[in-house]
Amino acid sequence: MAVAGTVVAVAAATTAMRAPSYIPPPPGAAAPAPSPSPAASAAASFQHIVLPDLLVIVPSGLTTAQRARLSRIPGVRGLVSADGASIRLGSGRVNVLGVDPGQFRSWTPLATASDQRLWTALERGHFVASSALAGRLRLQPGRQYRLDGSGALDLIDGGSATLGIAGIDALVSNRASAGLGLIPGVLALISAPSVSIGTLTSEVRRITGKPGTIISLRPQQQQLPVDHAAAAAGRPANYLQLFQASAARYCPGLSWTVLAAIGQIESGDGANMGPSSAGALGPMQFMPATWASWGVSAFGETGPPDIMNPFDAVPAAARMLCADGAGSAGGLRAAVFDYNHATWYVNEVLALAQQYARDYG
Repeated sequence: MAVAGTVVAVAAATTAMRAPSYIPPPPGAAAPAPSPSPAASAAASFQHIVLPDLLVIVPSGLTTAQRARLSRIPGVRGLVSADGASIRLGSGRVNVLGVDPGQFRSWTPLATASDQRLWTALERGHFVASSALAGRLRLQPGRQYRLDGSGALDLIDGGSATLGIAGIDALVSNRASAGLGLIPGVLALISAPSVSIGTLTSEVRRITGKPGTIISLRPQQQQLPVDHAAAAAGRPANYLQLFQASAARYCPGLSWTVLAAIGQIESGDGANMGPSSAGALGPMQFMPATWASWGVSAFGETGPPDIMNPFDAVPAAARMLCADGAGSAGGLRAAVFDYNHATWYVNEVLALAQQYARDYG
């Protein structure tokens, strides 16, 4: 039995991004290009978020060779780049990124990444505004607007959302980049959870040179919330309640945000139930042998524990983590490491847990 709904409106690490408020205008005066053709298919399905550790802005744009070298830095698990420039929309200048929707989607806040409507709009050649820009200019979804860079395009407003990068006002598909004269590769996000920020910054600077801006996006450590009251609640109605109740009932002292982070990273809250390449299954990606020890029928479920059932799998994860010491702050890192033996995984789980804490703590 699946849990109805998913964790809603959860901001990913990108929400806290800081960036210069200005992206250079596009160079030259290229001829306008026609609007992109509507996509033949919808945007790629969202399954998981990627937590960026570093934001890189190079006004002249990263070259293909530089991006390849950045992706090969030891410890880098992911990199996504975007075109960009400061252009005109209406009466003012706005900072616009040209992105590959299928790639960039996972790097946005979870509520934004989960909104299929927005990514379908981008695939169709529309633009997506930040919530702040939509309010400031009173943009109307479905209406056509002129975007002017070194070239001009008339694009339909596909909706608004929290884009997660301060100073970025709108997204367009990278198919519109040339038509607007956006600077190729002006921005990059890098995920490298096992590498120190100092080391990562030095390596990036060595590759990109002195021009540009490099900003750490790794959140500061904070105390994670523990919700004891959730233990007395009734049957969970969605994943958020399930994480809260499972932590409270099966591991008092464990923050529910850790379960939420593991559920999102492991399966996208049930979007990818496996089997993984190693044979892990279900929303919390248990190996069958581990499940035999920790599986539990919970929250009124009958019959043997079901590895595919969130009502059983999330409490089982809480039990396993608790046995490894996750009920105390001092034992949390080791317990998460025992869940998946990788330092990058521990860092990513705890970073995402902090984002849950910030928004729901």
